[in-house]
Amino acid sequence: MLFDEARFLARVKETVARQGHCVIAVSEGLKGSDGKFLSAVGSDAFGHAHLGGVGPRIAALVNEKLGTKCRSAVPDYMQRAARHVASETDVEHAYAVGRAAVEFAIAGRSGVMPAIRRLSDAPYRWDIIEAPLSEVANQEKVLPPDFISEDGFGITEAARRYLAPLIAGEAYPPFRNGLPDYVKLQNESVPKKLAKGFAI
Repeated sequence: MLFDEARFLARVKETVARQGHCVIAVSEGLKGSDGKFLSAVGSDAFGHAHLGGVGPRIAALVNEKLGTKCRSAVPDYMQRAARHVASETDVEHAYAVGRAAVEFAIAGRSGVMPAIRRLSDAPYRWDIIEAPLSEVANQEKVLPPDFISEDGFGITEAARRYLAPLIAGEAYPPFRNGLPDYVKLQNESVPKKLAKGFAI
């Protein structure tokens, strides 16, 4: 769904009038009426758009057009580093994928990566499978259209069914003196097994 500025601003104005405030979650993948990313700032070696800054842009739009005080916040690195608030499901997934990657390597498997396959939503069941890199490398998996509500301002029940199990459960790490007490790796070198040169 493309960004409709007039409809968006009308919804923000109506929400602020009704609730006294409005919280907006916006994706860096948001596209304008011309089909181009609102936050594209160049591209990478594969031709994928580098995205960033859509939050401040939307905040500036609300400030300018509605005269409403607005701030933007980007989770970014803080979110990626927030192991201390990861869900139990997330932690189980991470350990399982890491374990599978090591097992694949020990077994001499190459050109594959571990992938999580969902078996059911309720109860939530999943397993780990091999995904050939030839099928997944440089590929995008986009949000299904049926996850976004018809008006474009919310999520559907289908999205809720998919997302709910992923945030279920608490799995706090141990803390010491108010800080997460993470495991520190030994980082011991092992003898090299590969020849100096090898063909890919």
